[in-house]
Amino acid sequence: MSKRDYYEILGVSKGASQEEIKKAYRQQAIKYHPDKNPGDKDAESKFKEAAEAYEILSNADKRARYDRYGHAGVGSASGAGGYGGGMTMEDIFENFGDIFGSAFGGSFGGFSGFGGFSGSRQRGRRVNKGSNLRVKVSLSLKDIAHGVNKKIKVNKYIACDACGGNGAKDSSSHSDCSTCHGTGQVTRVTSTFLGQMQTTQACHVCGGEGKIITNKCTKCHGEGIVKDSEVISLDIPAGVAEGMQLSVSGRGNAARRGGVNGDLIVVIHEERHPDLIRDGNDLIYGLYLNFAQAALGAPVEIPTVDGKVKIKIDAGTQPGKILRLRGKGLPEVNGYGKGDLLVNINVWVPKNLSKEEQKLVEQFSNSENFKPQPTAEDKNIFEKMKNFFE
Repeated sequence: MSKRDYYEILGVSKGASQEEIKKAYRQQAIKYHPDKNPGDKDAESKFKEAAEAYEILSNADKRARYDRYGHAGVGSASGAGGYGGGMTMEDIFENFGDIFGSAFGGSFGGFSGFGGFSGSRQRGRRVNKGSNLRVKVSLSLKDIAHGVNKKIKVNKYIACDACGGNGAKDSSSHSDCSTCHGTGQVTRVTSTFLGQMQTTQACHVCGGEGKIITNKCTKCHGEGIVKDSEVISLDIPAGVAEGMQLSVSGRGNAARRGGVNGDLIVVIHEERHPDLIRDGNDLIYGLYLNFAQAALGAPVEIPTVDGKVKIKIDAGTQPGKILRLRGKGLPEVNGYGKGDLLVNINVWVPKNLSKEEQKLVEQFSNSENFKPQPTAEDKNIFEKMKNFFE
């Protein structure tokens, strides 16, 4: 089943502001929240669908890729580490809680009389997440046409092998935080005109980790991470384009003192081909013929992403004619169908002629067949070329 348009899911236009998108998501999330629709699988599906739409449209980079490439530009793809991702229910609740938290401050707790909505979910001990890494990968048109596996060396932070990534010298070198009692969070209750408001925030003493290191690891100095390098295998899908970004989950920097690794963001750079120009999924090649080839017809070789192929030029071929080689272009990213190779015919006029060549040309210049006799199609060649390159 094809995925629905994200703007349609939230009920907003493509030009909607971030505030309009946030408001629309809040309405959808409240309407289809599992607490308000227990056992309703359809409501749960729509709740997840709205959260996925909000995740993309609330991020400027992801939204720009979605507007340009649709679901293919932001969807997951198979490969080492797994591209893309998808949201878990934990991510969705976190996303939803953050929207209300931005309005009421802190972590969204409970309000008496708030339409029966349950906001009592607790975040628990904070999980550290490593920072994302961004690398640029250069691809040839052949790589893009077929997909390719690339192995790249990345300098990054990895978990310290001396302490296992927890930052402590040994198992007895850390203790529970006395402020949050090991929970990683502190709760505050404030009286407001709406009633009592409960906010939960990360403990300021332990930073939300719930632990205090009493004796630091001598290798990582208590950070739990060290600088190193890693060779990462990337499976790049066919059909990618310049500037497209792919996310490899969990292959970024390791988190301080345990947690979840960041992601590796792969930015596609398309190498320039010496002969072919890319136009979407089509490829364009400018073929130059001499006068004899154009007048008499001839077999010629033209380049493709997979090497040269022979084609037959018909006698009397006019400059500006475009030959279409179907299926010789590039594929849709994560989709079906391929573009074409468009061969634009040019006739080369020599700039310098020898005296003997001049005499030969002059002999033909008065021939009836050498006088221009353009057809209606020939006269419209300018319009055809203009429409082609627009």
